[in-house]
Amino acid sequence: MNKIQELPWDNPRFRTWIAVARAEKAIVRALSKSLEPLGLKIAQLDMLMNLYRHPGQSQHDLARRLLVGRSNITMLLPQLETQGLVRRENDANDRRVLRLYLTQNGEQRLMEALAVYTKLIDRVMAQSTPAQCEAMGEQMRRISEALAEE
Repeated sequence: MNKIQELPWDNPRFRTWIAVARAEKAIVRALSKSLEPLGLKIAQLDMLMNLYRHPGQSQHDLARRLLVGRSNITMLLPQLETQGLVRRENDANDRRVLRLYLTQNGEQRLMEALAVYTKLIDRVMAQSTPAQCEAMGEQMRRISEALAEE
């Protein structure tokens, strides 16, 4: 940048963007720490939540839903199976496809993790009124959509 250009930190949009990025990092750090006693990482929690909401999906479907590569799912799945949280079953119509399901232990661990997650969300979002929360959510959705188009 040359001295003639406006410095970015004088721009309110820049300052807000930095505040959002720092808040996201703080939330990830707090959630990661809160999930440690349950033996879960955030990516694993995402998988468990999605399998609870959409049981029987394939690894491909789960990767697409989580916006990650299938290799990410392939790496995390054995960890969840070893913990007894997820099971794979053959698809009745296509032997090449494996369907993913939560086990009873998986569902129980998910409920424990959701209690932790909800407590963190409530603590963080208590800084805002319900109307402010809605406005913030709408703005974050617009940002996600704008970046998804690229």
